[in-house]
This record gives sequence, structure tokens and C-alpha cells, in this order.
Amino acid sequence: MEIRAAAENDLPLLRDIERAAGRCFADIGMRAVAEDEPPSLAALRAHREAGQVWVAAGAGGVPVAYLLAEDVDGCAHIDQVSVHPDHAGRRLGRALIEHAAGRARERGSAAQTLTTFAEVPWNAPYYERCGFRRLRGDELTPGLRRIRAAEAAHGLDRWPRVCMRREL
Repeated sequence: MEIRAAAENDLPLLRDIERAAGRCFADIGMRAVAEDEPPSLAALRAHREAGQVWVAAGAGGVPVAYLLAEDVDGCAHIDQVSVHPDHAGRRLGRALIEHAAGRARERGSAAQTLTTFAEVPWNAPYYERCGFRRLRGDELTPGLRRIRAAEAAHGLDRWPRVCMRREL
């Protein structure tokens, strides 16, 4: 596998990866999450133009996993990590997180942050194994509060959510 910056022609494939990766949420009673639309091509393009979307590419350079990030309050915030289920269990998500961490260090970011489902095994418990810790309410930055408000407005608070941080 090669980790590289996403190319313009990768962007439609990222939407397919997210749809496939999201299907497992239906198996645990989170059908609304499974059926949620992935980021638009315009949103993916904005991340790409900011230099904050990376892919894990397999044979022929075709992406099988990706990570989106953005700068939030001086931290490298992970917006999304998705791995196609046909390639799960190969540590591709972890490799993408580490790649993004290296890029964030180069830019002088203090930490990586993210928001995720607290009780889904491949969400918060997974990120804890990657070195992230759950943030208390009084530790949330204005940007994380804004992200959480948008998630709540989108209906994601039907299931417990958590903000997490990993120092770089």
C-alpha cells in the first residue's frame, strides 16, 4: 500500500469507499449513519486543495482508504477516516492517521483531534488504542464546540459522541 495525497480523479472513489465502510453501522442499529451521504465532491475538493486528504492506494494506485483533515484551533482535526471493508484489518486507518500526524507536526500542530461515536468498537475504543484520549467538556475548544453543534444538528447525537485528542 502506498499513502499519498489524493488526486482529483480519486475524489469520486472516496465517496464509494465511505458508502461501503458505512454499511457496518446498519448492523449495529445505526441505519441513519449507514445511509448518510459522504462528503460532496466540492467538500472533498476543498480538503484536497488545502493539502489535507490522503489515500491508501493499492494495486494500480486505486484508493482503498482515505483520511480527511482540517486545521481546528491549532490542531490537526481528523474529519473522516474510512477504509473499504474489503481491505479492513490491515492497519490502513492507523497508517493514514500516522501519516496525517507527520504532516501536522511539519506544520507545527500541537495535537490531532477528532469527534466520534463513544460506544462503537471501531470508533472511540479504536482511537484510544491509537493514543487518543477522551476530552472533558471543559477541554473543548471553540472549534470543537462548533463541530459538535453541527453534528448534533445533523442528528448524530442519537448515539453518544465524544471529542478526542492526541498530543503530537
